[in-house]
Amino acid sequence: MSNHANRGVIYQGNGTVKVDTIPFPELSLGKRRCDHGVILKVVTTNICGSDQHMVRGRTTAPSGLVLGHEITGEVIECGRDVEFIKVGDLVSVPFNIACGRCRNCKEGKTGICLNVNPARPGAAYGYVDMGGWVGGQADYVMVPYADFNLLKFPDKDQALEKIQSLTLLSDILPTGYHGCVTAGVGPGSTVYIAGAGPVGLAAAASAHLLGAACVIVGDMVEDRLNQARSFGCETIDLKQEGDIQDKIEAILGDREVDAFVDCVGFEAHACGCNHHQESPAVVLNSAMQMTRAGGQIGIPGLYVTEDPGAIDSAAQQGSLSMRFGLGWAKSHSLHTGQCPVMKYHRQLMQAILFDKIDIAKAVNVQMISLDQAPQGYADFDGGAAKKFVIDPHKMVS
Repeated sequence: MSNHANRGVIYQGNGTVKVDTIPFPELSLGKRRCDHGVILKVVTTNICGSDQHMVRGRTTAPSGLVLGHEITGEVIECGRDVEFIKVGDLVSVPFNIACGRCRNCKEGKTGICLNVNPARPGAAYGYVDMGGWVGGQADYVMVPYADFNLLKFPDKDQALEKIQSLTLLSDILPTGYHGCVTAGVGPGSTVYIAGAGPVGLAAAASAHLLGAACVIVGDMVEDRLNQARSFGCETIDLKQEGDIQDKIEAILGDREVDAFVDCVGFEAHACGCNHHQESPAVVLNSAMQMTRAGGQIGIPGLYVTEDPGAIDSAAQQGSLSMRFGLGWAKSHSLHTGQCPVMKYHRQLMQAILFDKIDIAKAVNVQMISLDQAPQGYADFDGGAAKKFVIDPHKMVS
């Protein structure tokens, strides 16, 4: 297999990525053969907002890192111990790398597997501090623990017809859905989604799938707000002056929501006339202010332990100034951390295949080639209301 050429999207340092030749993947973990792994020909791979944090220089990611943790691919080689996945299968790869053997995996907490990252619980492909695994914004990639991790699509031809939606099962759709589930969204809920990037839009679509009565999305980019409105969301332009609870009340007749989902994370900005200023705890503080007593707050938005570009020394270490006493007084439940993709991806695959959700339309998927990836990163960073999906093996106009 190693006679295949392989290229990948490589982080070059602050603000720069390039497409270059990388080694063809091998079924190995260091010097040890990885007989439980497979090699995939990547069919689609996505640019994630989390990738942008690294490319902006807001993490400790080293230059030379091959990016990409949202992967869908065709199996071209299986290790000796792989029993249930076969060559030719089309599969979705959870961005969480999980062994399936440790305590956390056995409890369904695959986002914090104890065996795949020597530095801390949890691992991901092509991501800082996540175990050093090679990313999947490439032609080919190796996936370990294949029988446990991979979701096989039942009908390959049907899956390829819906690939623009199914590619989102590796991260963005389960992550948005997880944010809603952990915020307690259900039939009749009123929901506020902070952020109308791809995960925020996926969370909004998920809230509708879960039966929410009213979904309100707040953002500062008009194109993103238009995208949220395109599938039935109410919106708030956070660049505009005024108390956000007044704006919530104008929509709901109530100043608080049942459920709040933070899809922004640590690069949050203040609202109104101060929208150009970073304020890393503003969404978390808004969540506690805007969520009803006894309500729940889901936090799929990324928060990091080290942020070299933060506005102050405390934030550089991940220490944020939160009005936690308010959340305590209102008996809020807050849920943080990576989405355990395997908890949701099969059900969400079924929702896509049976046309219960058109997630590609909701997040405005745009297909690009591997060579177009650097421009895709630039457009995404500029606030484009699109989810960029890379097809590595053909040019896309």
